[in-house]
Amino acid sequence: MPSEQGSPTVRRLRLGLELRLLRERRKLTGAAAARSLGWSASKISRIESAKTMPSVDDIRGMGKLYKIDDEKLEELFSLLRDADQRGWWEDYEDALPGEYTRFLGLEAEAILHRHWEPQVVPGLLQTEAYAREVILATRGIVRITHSGVRSRVEARLDRQQRVIRRPDPPAFQAVVEESALMRRFGEPSVMREQMEHLIEASLLPQVSVRVLPLESLHPVNTGAFIHLRFKDFDDVVYLEQLYNAQFVEDLALVAGYETAFDHIRSEALDEDESRVLIQRKAMMWRR
Repeated sequence: MPSEQGSPTVRRLRLGLELRLLRERRKLTGAAAARSLGWSASKISRIESAKTMPSVDDIRGMGKLYKIDDEKLEELFSLLRDADQRGWWEDYEDALPGEYTRFLGLEAEAILHRHWEPQVVPGLLQTEAYAREVILATRGIVRITHSGVRSRVEARLDRQQRVIRRPDPPAFQAVVEESALMRRFGEPSVMREQMEHLIEASLLPQVSVRVLPLESLHPVNTGAFIHLRFKDFDDVVYLEQLYNAQFVEDLALVAGYETAFDHIRSEALDEDESRVLIQRKAMMWRR
């Protein structure tokens, strides 16, 4: 379950954003602020982009330069304390790619998750057996040890408990292409269990699952993406690729992905029709 402080990843981003806004209110460039503090311009940039954690003395020095009051200074120190906490995903850092751990940190505080998935069942809706087979399927091109596979499966199940099955879950919307329900991972029994689990998960009040049937026109020719929305932070889109991942943070591009998801969702079956189709796939795998 997320800590009361929320995601440290998001706290780091907020701290950097607050420091940038405070600098800009004083009409200081990053280079000018760095000269006044006796720092390099790159240090200011790394702190504001959350690539470097500032120290207490760093914040105190910036606070003096930016002429902020004691109440605001204490708010920054509180953000720093929260940002320094460990996220649950850090227990799996050795087994997970760096971009993915950053994604998990952002996901932990999103209020809306929107997933378009044309290839596999979304990770937040996978069974343990299906997740293991999906991960094992990548071993033909990516070297993963047996313990690495085990850690990735554990991380995926842990992620489910901390996102859609926590007491205060975010809204979760997924559109899955029908072909993803037909692509076999493991034995037919694994696929049958996955279909039944998908139906069960789709009945959760915070979860919406829609299927884009094969006979429909494919409205957007793109791979999988995840759109995250936050309460008081700009939206982010996450794109996972073969060997790395990419975060889309440009607001215009993010808006484009939001429009694309809405369009895909409008072409998909509704929730009840989707459950009927998923049930047919479960019966197919049972045969």
